[in-house]
Formats: sequence, structure tokens, C-alpha cells
Amino acid sequence: MPNYNQNYNRWEPEYSMGAQLTLNQYMTRAFTWMFIGLLTTFGLAFAIAWTGLYVPIMRSGAVFAITIAEFILVIALSSRVQHMAPATATLLFFLYAVMNGVMFSVYFIAYNLPMLIGAFLVAAIYFGVMAAYGAITKKDLSSWGAIGLSGLIALLIFEIICMFLNIGNTLLCVVGLVLFMCITAYDTQKIKAYYYSFCNDSAMLEKAGILAALSLYLDFINIFLRVLRLFARNRSNN
Repeated sequence: MPNYNQNYNRWEPEYSMGAQLTLNQYMTRAFTWMFIGLLTTFGLAFAIAWTGLYVPIMRSGAVFAITIAEFILVIALSSRVQHMAPATATLLFFLYAVMNGVMFSVYFIAYNLPMLIGAFLVAAIYFGVMAAYGAITKKDLSSWGAIGLSGLIALLIFEIICMFLNIGNTLLCVVGLVLFMCITAYDTQKIKAYYYSFCNDSAMLEKAGILAALSLYLDFINIFLRVLRLFARNRSNN
């Protein structure tokens, strides 16, 4: 993805003259794609768990292949989206949502439905607050993205260590939750940057919107998972 102007205070209204969508419409479209992706993932996960299809899927060893495929898809969308047709970028986004739905079916087995719904609602509140902040703030949140990425790398290292030591660390969940909340605000503000950078290129603008939807989708998923783990640990401690 080409670089975009990080100085948000210097965005000028005349930049958007060539765009067919207003900024608000463009942001709404990105969040709509994100919501449809989440609906696809959670709906498919519930269907697989309810029908018992997760058993043959888990036994077949498909989980490992899907994990690798998901990683490849995210890399492809992030690094090659400018060379794709808009329809291809959209297809890859929904393919990722479908594969993630297969992976998420295990959560509908491991946790009861009230806990999943509760975690989803809390995650939606956290996500919504930070997305709203990213949309309305005049502050440049570029540093939040850099700090968030560095923090996630460190967090991943500690989580791997804890996994091998079979240690459940509530603090790591809280830190991860805060990091992804900050990244949500940054990714929301980045939609504005895409809009003003590509407003005169409708195809690139559409593809950037899909990439923005993927980023927001991943932010929500990670917030949800950490809230769910906190709920589960709180229940086990009671």
C-alpha cells in the first residue's frame, strides 16, 4: 500500500472533489464490510459447532492448513492489494472471514453461549469507543500505530513463553486488550488517510476500503478474544 499523508491537520477539503463518496460514506462502507465479515465468521462458527462438523475438521488436521492459509491471505492483502482488482480483494477478505469461522467454531464448543454473547457485547463497546475516538479526534495517531506494533511483538513473545510454561497470565490479556484498543483508533483514523490519498482513483479507493475493513475486523477479533479469556479466568477464579 502506498504511503499516505500522516499530517491529518493539513488535509484540505478540495482533495475530495474527485471522490464519488463523501468521507462519512466511505468510512461507513469500511465498517459495513467489517460487520459483514464478522457476521460471516461468527455465523459460520456457530453453524459448524451446532452441526458437529468441527469434529471431522479437527480430526482431519485442516486447522494447521487453515492457519497457514490465513497468514498468507493477510500478507497478500496487505502487500499486494494495489495490484489486485477490487473484486479479488473483496473475495480474499471474505475467504479469510470464512476460514476464521472454521477456526472459531472451537470457541462455541469451549465456552457457553451467554459468555460468548457477553464477551461480544463488551468487545463491541470497547471497539466502538476507540473507533469513535479515531474518527473524530484531530490528533495524529500515527505514533499509536507504531507503539501498538512494537507492543504486540513484545506481547507475542511473552504469550509464547507463557504457553510453553503453561501459565495463564491475566495481565497479558489486559495489556493486549489495551494495545488493540489503541490500534483500533489508529486504524479508524487511517481510513481518512486512504480516502484523501486515493479519492481520485476509485479502484484504489475501493481496495483500500477493503484493507481498512480487514484491519478493523482483526482489531475486533483480538479485542473479543481477550475479553473472552478475561471472562473465563474470572469465572474459574470464582
